Amino acid sequence: MAFTEWTMEGVEFNTCNCAWGCPCQFNARPTQGDCRALCFVQVDKGQFGDVPLDGLRWGILAAWPQAIHLGNGICQAIVDERADGRQRAALEAIAHGRDTEPGTLIWQVFSTTVTKRLPTLVKPIDLSVDVDKRIARLHVPGVVEGSAEPIKNPVTGATHYVRVTLPHGFEFMSAEFVSGKSKATGMIALDAQGTHAHLARIHWTTHGVVP
Repeated sequence: MAFTEWTMEGVEFNTCNCAWGCPCQFNARPTQGDCRALCFVQVDKGQFGDVPLDGLRWGILAAWPQAIHLGNGICQAIVDERADGRQRAALEAIAHGRDTEPGTLIWQVFSTTVTKRLPTLVKPIDLSVDVDKRIARLHVPGVVEGSAEPIKNPVTGATHYVRVTLPHGFEFMSAEFVSGKSKATGMIALDAQGTHAHLARIHWTTHGVVP
C-alpha cells in the first residue's frame, strides 16, 4: 500500500479517567473498567506530503466501554481553525490513523479499535504544554477543557517526579507522568480530576515513533 509520507514534531498532552500511571501503559485493565480520554498536540514542525503543518494544533476525544484493545470505541477529531482545507484534511488523516504503517503509531492502532467516528470539529484550540515544568492547559470553546500539573506528595506537598520510558512505545518513548483534569459535555463526555495525564515531546511519522 502506498502512503503519503508525513512527519510531525512537537508536544502532546494526554489525560484519561484512570488513576495516575494509566494501566494501559503496563498492559493492564483500566482503573474504572472503561477508558475516556483526550489527547491534544502542538505541532512545532510538520509536513504531510507537500502540505506544511508547522504551528498547528489538533486533538481527539475518545471513549471505550472496556479496555481499548477490546474495541467498540467512539472517537472525534478536532482540528485547528487556523488550518486551511488541505491542512485540515491532513490532520484528520493522521488523527484517523490513515497513511500510517500498521501497528507503529498510536493513531493507527487506535483506529482498529474504533467503531464510531463523530464528525471532525474545526475549532480554535488554545493549548499550552511545558514538558519540563510538567504543566498543560487546554481550552476548546464549547467542547473541552483540560489541564495538567505535577503530582504532589500527599504529606509534604512536594512535587513527585515520574518519568516513564517505553523503548518500544507506539506513542512516546519517554513521558512525564502528571495529574490531569478534564471536562467535556458533548457526545464524548469527560469529567475527571486528579487522574492520569502525561506530557511528551513527540516525533511521529508515517512509519511510527522516531527515537
